Amino acid sequence: MKFNFLKAAVLAATLPGSLLAAADAHSEDESPGDWLQKMTIAVQTTNYEGTVIRIQDDVAEAIKVVHVVTDGVVRKKVVIQEGNGLEIIRNGNEVHCILPDRKSVLVQEWDDQSTLFSTLPSSDIQFGNEYDVAIVRKDRVAGRQAIVLAIRPHDGLRYGHRIWLDLATGFPLQTNLIAGDGEAIQQVKFADIRIGETIHASAFQPSTNIDDFRWFTEPRETIEQEIESDWISSNAPAGFRLISTHVEEAPGKEDPQTHMLFSDGLANVSVFVAPHMGDTEARRARVAASNSFSIAIDGFRITAVGDVPAETVEQIARSMQPK
Repeated sequence: MKFNFLKAAVLAATLPGSLLAAADAHSEDESPGDWLQKMTIAVQTTNYEGTVIRIQDDVAEAIKVVHVVTDGVVRKKVVIQEGNGLEIIRNGNEVHCILPDRKSVLVQEWDDQSTLFSTLPSSDIQFGNEYDVAIVRKDRVAGRQAIVLAIRPHDGLRYGHRIWLDLATGFPLQTNLIAGDGEAIQQVKFADIRIGETIHASAFQPSTNIDDFRWFTEPRETIEQEIESDWISSNAPAGFRLISTHVEEAPGKEDPQTHMLFSDGLANVSVFVAPHMGDTEARRARVAASNSFSIAIDGFRITAVGDVPAETVEQIARSMQPK
């Protein structure tokens, strides 16, 4: 029997009075802050498997991802579908980066950086000074009902955000980083996703035979306890405050560098201070949504980097001065 699209359309039109109305009532009782809280919990606890499309610098790439949390231990597998077929397999705090084209496996320690959700706000962000947040509409992503949050900055020194949250769980199905002209400069969107289903342990095995691969262990960066900074920012953009300061000793380098983290509650900018070794030229760089600016000040190389507009990292770097 042929599918009757007219009947299907009529049926869909009757849903708002029943199922869709129930979904609307469920979501209208919750504020943007409630949704951000649900999102934070969902990212940390949800078991899921699916395909993500990531678009940055007008280049799209497909990523297969599997994620399971058992007794607080995270297991995750990320497989890039293009290029060299990089696989990243995480088991707790140990990460294996598998490079099939080089027949190599690099073992690293987990660094608390999310592969997909690095730009998401935390649930405790305070809105009203630098950003406004609002629920703008309902939508559909990867076959699932979603609610869309818009986070809008008050100036051009930070990016805006659009976040599509699964109506049932609060899990982020799509995130867009928005430039000042309204264009999405980075998009992460699930093309398909299965949430809360049983995922077999075999899903975390390498996709290729790695028996004859070479194994390397990346030397761990030594991070000392937080210190009092010898540097201050005299003219950071409004809202950006110093959050932490550490001294980092990188393997193979004699001189440690100071790492200062500035944040406005959503956007983060890292500032690295190290001896400039005679190189005084200012340098700019951009990779996708991340910008960096480096300048020599009083015998030190100051480098600011973050997912913010180029003028923001430059202003912060140029504002740094010794106490």
